[in-house]
This record gives sequence, C-alpha cells and structure tokens, in this order.
Amino acid sequence: MQIFYAPGITGNMWVLDEKESRHCIRVLRMTEGTPVKVIDGKGNLYEGVISLADQKKCVITINNVIREFEKRNYQLHIAISPLKNPERFEWFVEKSVEIGIDEITPLICKNTEKQRIKPDRINSIIISAMKQSLKASMTILNEVISFEDFIQKGFKGKKLISHCKSDLERVKIDNDYAKGDDVIILIGPEGDFSDYEISRAQAAGYRPVHLGKSRLRTETAGIAACYSIYFLNQ
Repeated sequence: MQIFYAPGITGNMWVLDEKESRHCIRVLRMTEGTPVKVIDGKGNLYEGVISLADQKKCVITINNVIREFEKRNYQLHIAISPLKNPERFEWFVEKSVEIGIDEITPLICKNTEKQRIKPDRINSIIISAMKQSLKASMTILNEVISFEDFIQKGFKGKKLISHCKSDLERVKIDNDYAKGDDVIILIGPEGDFSDYEISRAQAAGYRPVHLGKSRLRTETAGIAACYSIYFLNQ
C-alpha cells in the first residue's frame, strides 16, 4: 500500500499538498476508492481511501488512526561530522532513518572538511526514507553546531563517543549500553576526532566506545552505531 506524508493532518478528511497529489494521481495513477496510508511525522499512521482523485488536491477520507505507531522504547541521537562528499552523508541519513533514529546533528570537528549541509535536501531525504520504511515519526535534523558547543549541552541518557584510536581506552558499544536506554553517540570526521576532542568529550561525560575491529568510514560508522542500538533493543 502506498504511503503519503501529511504533516498537520486533522479530522476525517485530508487534502494532500500539490506535490504529493501529483505523485499519487499522475505518477502512480491512483483512482477514487484506492486504499492508502498517511503518516504525519508525529507518530501517527492513518488509513483511508482516495475520495477525490485530483492531481492538484487529492482528498483522502480517513477511516482509522493508529497512534504512536511502532513507537520505540528508546531515543537515539547521533551527532556526526558532515562529509566532503555530500552523497555519503545523505546515504547515512537515508539508511539511519530506515533503521530508526530520532535526531541527527551535523557536528563540526577539528578535522571536518565540509562545514555545511543542505537542510532542505536532507529533510526531503528523511521524508522519503520515512515513507519507504513506514516510520510515522519524523527524524529531527538539527542545525550544524561546533563540537565544543555540542558537548556542553545537557542530555538525559547515555553519552558515547565512537573513535578509531586503538591506543586510547575504549570498550565495545554493547558493553556500555543497556536495552531501553536513551543514547547519544558522537561520530567523527574522516580524520577521526582529535585527542583533545576525545579528552573534552570524556570530561563532559561521554564514554569512549568502538564499533568493532574494522576501521570504518564516517557514514559506515554512523550506520553501524545506529544498527547496534537497534539490535541491542530487540
């Protein structure tokens, strides 16, 4: 069944915006009476049928609502360095949303090569990944922030920093995470975190962890961290 995104949906009828309406009627060639599902980005899944097949304002009649659809019992926030190749960062965003992530923060570190992202494009990727993987809650994309400013922010839950320096103390991620814990994980740039950044993070309460023996690219490490938390919560 096709999934559509409708932020702010209320009542028993909803008009899709022009972009979603055009995709529904012109591209997918759906007609009146076709069953559809709608997500609102706030955790709710709506089931209904097309009652007006208009490619500019497609109307959906809602006949059932599932509140807190597949709500997880933990919150995952990954703060990760943007990458020189934006497609690799976008791949991380897409796959992490499909697995399940609540917040993503682009983190500017000493070795970060590219310090900007395209928020509109990233949010479009988030919505597409939500629809593809049937996620009803919208992943929050936070503003770009410096490493120092970020670690000074308060956070309720487990705080972890994943780095590749084998000569520094660190443990496997599953040794420092318990099922159901809210968690924030820092993932560094291609040149890894500096020793100073790791020290500063530890002083702020972040525990050093690793994701296995392999040396991973930034975007792969982000996915590995995301999946590790998903797996440990099963």
